[in-house]
Amino acid sequence: MPWLLGVLLLGVGLAQPLTLPDLWERAYGEGGFRVERVLERNPRFTRVLFSHLSDGLRVYGFANLPLGQGPFPVVVVLHGYVEPSRYQTLAYTAPYADFLAEEGYLVLHPNYRGHPPSEGKPATGLRHAYAVDVLNLLAEVRKGVLPQADGRRIGLFGHSMGGGIAQVVALVDPRLKGVVLYGSMSGDERRNLERIRYWSGGTRGQELLTLPPKTLAEASAWTYLERVAVPFSVHHGIRDAQVPPEWSWELCRRLKSLGKPVECFSYPAGHLFRGPVDQAFRQRVLAFFGRVSR
Repeated sequence: MPWLLGVLLLGVGLAQPLTLPDLWERAYGEGGFRVERVLERNPRFTRVLFSHLSDGLRVYGFANLPLGQGPFPVVVVLHGYVEPSRYQTLAYTAPYADFLAEEGYLVLHPNYRGHPPSEGKPATGLRHAYAVDVLNLLAEVRKGVLPQADGRRIGLFGHSMGGGIAQVVALVDPRLKGVVLYGSMSGDERRNLERIRYWSGGTRGQELLTLPPKTLAEASAWTYLERVAVPFSVHHGIRDAQVPPEWSWELCRRLKSLGKPVECFSYPAGHLFRGPVDQAFRQRVLAFFGRVSR
């Protein structure tokens, strides 16, 4: 299916499966970026609500802007699954966005389409439409819509579903400086859909039953790992009962076997880190972004 037809169908909510080859053919940066309003001011950064266009939809998020003129290196924090109808812009990943902003990073935290107040319908299985939203946002940043942002130094931080999205984005945008994966979903979309169907009691992830194996393979980041040009920092709790830690270990093995730059860490924790474990994780994230963003 030509990618333009896919855009039109996505714009009216008829989601079609997007593969990596589809994403490579597209252009990104639809414009329409604007700062909607200030959400908070504190001694270290200002939080604003922003929006931009993606597949013709107005998609929102928040940005933490450090005090000063910059330009500041950028980290895009990608949240995991939250029931879209209950989603709030300040999601559970906001503390990580705040931590990075306090350390001098300009942080963008997109909502994705279908997550209030963003327009459109949320994805139910394959999340590549969310990757499109992120890629459009990255293109806007590189256009200079935020003068404080250094568009040459952009990294990704993705938790759970956000980690799966980050893997796709990294294969489409090789100019990224680095990717942090935290309790990440798999780069094998068949495994993701199987897990989504299990979590949802069969109400989501139906693409597993309808998509041909070739399409699932072409939608999977792991099919194209030889094309990875971005350093990865992979973190997973060994007690994670939601996303199997073995998925992260397999990604690490595959990247290492291909000679790709990757570091991997395990933690005595579940799907969300807390206390000393979280502090150790944050320091490793800070060290990683410090190295790759120079």
